[in-house]
Amino acid sequence: MNNVLTLQITMLLLIIIGAVIKKIGIISPVGQKNINDLVIYLVLPCNIVKSFMIDCDDSIFKQFALVLIISIAVQIVSVILGKVLYGKKEVGHRMSLQYGVICSNAGFLGNPVAEGVFGSIGLAMASVFLIPMRIMMWSSGIAIYTQTTDWKATLKKVVTHPCIIACFLGLILMLTQWQMPAVAEKTIVTIGNCNTALSMMVIGMILADADVRSLFDKEVFAYSFLRLILMPLALYAVCLLCHVPALVTGVCVILTAMPAGATTSILASKYHADELFATKLVVASTILSMITIPVWNMILTAGL
Repeated sequence: MNNVLTLQITMLLLIIIGAVIKKIGIISPVGQKNINDLVIYLVLPCNIVKSFMIDCDDSIFKQFALVLIISIAVQIVSVILGKVLYGKKEVGHRMSLQYGVICSNAGFLGNPVAEGVFGSIGLAMASVFLIPMRIMMWSSGIAIYTQTTDWKATLKKVVTHPCIIACFLGLILMLTQWQMPAVAEKTIVTIGNCNTALSMMVIGMILADADVRSLFDKEVFAYSFLRLILMPLALYAVCLLCHVPALVTGVCVILTAMPAGATTSILASKYHADELFATKLVVASTILSMITIPVWNMILTAGL
């Protein structure tokens, strides 16, 4: 529990650092855009490949398959939920709300939480759970912000996107258990480890231009309640009704209970889609998750 709280507080401190360096002029708007692109096109792909570097054997593939099925179902429901709940919102808010339902912070925060609560097998399951979300966030998610109706062009952009390529490379590495040269692996891991720090600081840079007093409003609270409580609660109820093993249930529910993903702000900034509102969703839900995640941890570990 202490490790989880420490991690969340660290992320908030990184956000504050990003805001400070933007306020005092260390980072210019051009520099912020360059860091944005650096995260999306290099750091995130390396982080994705790194997350698939796990040991697998036949004894746990059935559990992995169940985790994958649950994750796919969650993504399908998330896309439908976003369209139903937010389809009539103003464009800037609609984009980030729909994307925020699809994409949580499970990649940044979920993996270490899953490992800390459920051990190494929890981390492995978390990596599998994140596969559909990562594909969706860089396909359907990108389409939300670009507002394109040309699905052939969108598909081409998605397939050639560094993060999607990283997903498939990582999946191949996991299934084949191929060990890349030590130098290459160390380089990828080192770059990937920069992900949380850079992403959180980018959020802070965007927040530097926002009115902190308006961080929490009715719309943000409603989204946070959906993201942190209703979605994981619904999944937890379904898993209990279907008698899903406690470990699989725990990993899937805790990852579903993560706050809005940092890429919500990053993509909103890149595509000029009300990045201040997107940042409010990320920061507010992250702050509130400091209360909800420990509660979910206690509920889920009680069943183990």
